[in-house]
Amino acid sequence: MKQLIGLVLTVGVWLCSLPAWADWTVPRSFSNADLKGHDFSGEELQGSEFSNANLERSNFEAADVRGAVFSASVMTQANLHGADLTNAMIDQTKLDGANLSDAVFVEAILLRSTFADTNITGADFTDAILDGAQVKELCQRASGVNSQTGTATRDSLGCR
Repeated sequence: MKQLIGLVLTVGVWLCSLPAWADWTVPRSFSNADLKGHDFSGEELQGSEFSNANLERSNFEAADVRGAVFSASVMTQANLHGADLTNAMIDQTKLDGANLSDAVFVEAILLRSTFADTNITGADFTDAILDGAQVKELCQRASGVNSQTGTATRDSLGCR
């Protein structure tokens, strides 16, 4: 019995020494879903999968979508105001008419995504991966400072 208690205590101490994963929720999958107009505002969706999803007019305001995957999704007229998309994969995504104001795209991958008529005021694209043509287009309307990171949009894009 003493050996069993000793083993339980040893395992308990070992478990307590593991790194905390509490700031990452269990990823959810919304791949290929029709989520037109869905409200995700303020939700914790770290690492969630939205590939090939219809997210037209969806609301991600102030959502935590760090590390989420939005590959080949439609996000026209979506609201991403204040959303944290750090390390997100947003490639080949249609963001036309979306509100990206004050969003954080630090180290996000945005290759081959479209940004026609998007609001990027205060968005932070620090170390994001973008095509040269995307950067040129976004620099034409880049302005503001991100309220979460304190980084100017023009600086984060490397605009001249």
